[in-house]
Amino acid sequence: MKVGAVIITMGNRPEELRALLDSVAKQDGDPVQVVVVGNGSPVPDVPEGVRTVELPENLGIPGGRNVGIEAFGPGGRDVDILLFLDDDGLLARHDTAELCREAFAADPELGIISFRIADPGTGETQRRHVPRLRASDPMRSSRVTTFLGGANAVRTRVFAEVGGLPEAFFYAHEETDLAWRALDAGWMIDYRSDMVLYHPTTAPSRHAVYHRMVARNRVWLARRNLPALLVPVYLGVWLLLTLLRRPSRPALKAWFGGFREGWTTPCGPRRPMRWRTVWRLTRLGRPPVI
Repeated sequence: MKVGAVIITMGNRPEELRALLDSVAKQDGDPVQVVVVGNGSPVPDVPEGVRTVELPENLGIPGGRNVGIEAFGPGGRDVDILLFLDDDGLLARHDTAELCREAFAADPELGIISFRIADPGTGETQRRHVPRLRASDPMRSSRVTTFLGGANAVRTRVFAEVGGLPEAFFYAHEETDLAWRALDAGWMIDYRSDMVLYHPTTAPSRHAVYHRMVARNRVWLARRNLPALLVPVYLGVWLLLTLLRRPSRPALKAWFGGFREGWTTPCGPRRPMRWRTVWRLTRLGRPPVI
């Protein structure tokens, strides 16, 4: 199976990007084809053979990754598997691409693999990086209902069937939107603890737009994908959880602003998942109300 990799960068991590590219080049098996997308910035120097695309403006995470997908032909059809890797990450092992080939070849229903993210210094994995509710044991691999955006592998047939990432989201929840559409189309998602991306421990709230976009995109996610009966339940649960976490006053103000924006702005085409998919999500341990 042919493997490609999409890496988006804003050009501000040249050393980390080079280390990541070196770790991709060291993968066992056939070479991984790589495209680096400069998201509104020039691409730093890259090794020979790495293709680059420089965008005149920042299209956000999903927009930049969609450009990378299309660099491998419509829907990424020139390869069978695409890796999506954060530019400050590093593949910890040389066999990750081979493990992906083996996993997709062995399971024709498998559409997406979520890697384990570990801090390069401590080896620890944050709970938020384990894409399931029971996240206390990051070393346990399992079927899941979503995946990590900067550490994953996707069978390109998924994009051919359900389309790419939702570009309007710009940042936050674009992975869950794709995951729900993939699950509704019959694909499965695995979390694999043996496929590791080293990445420094960070807090998502470091981004200035975090609280607004998390809230706005949560509403868009529900409006686009959930049956009408579940939309108020899902959003009501997340409103309650947000209040229980007791964010700061400025953060809460930004969150409510984004929540309101999610209702008053277009969210893209609505394709509510089937109730059979709701039941599948529930059986996998994460009903689409939380």
